[in-house]
Amino acid sequence: MILSQDDPHVIVDAMLAVDYDEEFCLALEFDPPFVARLMKAGFLVMSTFLDEEAQYILLPKLHLERSVLFFPELHVKKSIRPFLSRYELRVDGVPASELRDMQSLFTLSAGAASDFGFIMERCVEVHDDAWLTAPLRRAIGQIHADPALPVRPISFGVYRDGLLRAGEFGILAGKVYTSYSGYYDEDNAGMVQMVLTAKYLESLGAPFWDLGMPLDYKDFLGARNVNPFQFVELFRNGQM
Repeated sequence: MILSQDDPHVIVDAMLAVDYDEEFCLALEFDPPFVARLMKAGFLVMSTFLDEEAQYILLPKLHLERSVLFFPELHVKKSIRPFLSRYELRVDGVPASELRDMQSLFTLSAGAASDFGFIMERCVEVHDDAWLTAPLRRAIGQIHADPALPVRPISFGVYRDGLLRAGEFGILAGKVYTSYSGYYDEDNAGMVQMVLTAKYLESLGAPFWDLGMPLDYKDFLGARNVNPFQFVELFRNGQM
């Protein structure tokens, strides 16, 4: 159990020290600054609904295996390469070409024109809200709107013919971007979005891309799986 007054970094150290063999912790507070501190410490923050108690809880997750993409190892399938030039990458609705350094991602406007809210809700439409519950989405939205907090939720979307075709959202902590969820509305657009996002993050000097839970399509992209000790070291170094 993590309380709002706890230091999440200390919790992470304690989990590593005792070789904790589970992935999830519990928390009851959805207060945005608390959620942001969990994210800053390296937790991928999930949530669930407790039917028997009619309440929501947070499930901060420190994976036993974390999928990480080191950009020199990015693999782009030959079948995808012809599609890359057909799409434009945007960050929260802003053309990526206009955002040329990491700091610009932290200062993005959270205004009504942003893609962020749409992409997060579209992820729920496609994948349901089993872990991305309404209280968690509200907290993430509030973090997105508050530049004073230590992490920045952002979205990446690819456009073709002026229309959003695929997108994902996640959390930027220091120079490390962590994927939370994504979707696509046409064939190949999802993989194009991931490839263009990887190339863009690399161009901004990100040390790696935290892809969260290992899955086959991430392996095909060139990601490797690391243990919690390796991940925490990489993640903390990426905050510097």
